[in-house]
Amino acid sequence: MKIDYHNLEKKIKIDFKNKDLLVKSLTHKSFNKDENNEKIEFLGDRVLGLVIAKKLLEIYPDEKEGILDKKFASLVNKKTCLDIARTLDLHKFILTFNIKNKKKNTIEDKVLADSCEALIGAVYLDKGINIVEKTILNLWSTHIKKSIITQIDAKTKLQEFSLKKFKKLPIYKLISNTGP
Repeated sequence: MKIDYHNLEKKIKIDFKNKDLLVKSLTHKSFNKDENNEKIEFLGDRVLGLVIAKKLLEIYPDEKEGILDKKFASLVNKKTCLDIARTLDLHKFILTFNIKNKKKNTIEDKVLADSCEALIGAVYLDKGINIVEKTILNLWSTHIKKSIITQIDAKTKLQEFSLKKFKKLPIYKLISNTGP
């Protein structure tokens, strides 16, 4: 089965000069242990972080660093990358070798999220910072709009309260552990 990467290029509005770079960014180490997307994913994660941090500073110039950090964490994480990967149908383009996954025609969530970051790294290497910035902001636009509302989980609230009141983090102690 031949993969038509042109469909992905149309979705992200990028025409890669280096098609091999695109293919490598979507090649999992289970498919090729030497020529895979791990290093490009490493780069893509950093590029994504830079672009999102810059955008948050533009949108919220008067916001405190702690709130910006929470907004950043909600935008630059495996869950959001997975959502973007699913939006792009990235599973159709990833080269992986896993017999049980091939039978079900599914790819693990972590592989999808990592491949999303690798794709960002490939766009950066092929097109530069300006194009990758436009691509990221386009793909993340819905998530960025949702960042107006900052959700703080219960554990974070407890830790913030403890730091404010007692100047130290709570100490956690496991009382019991049951179940599978």
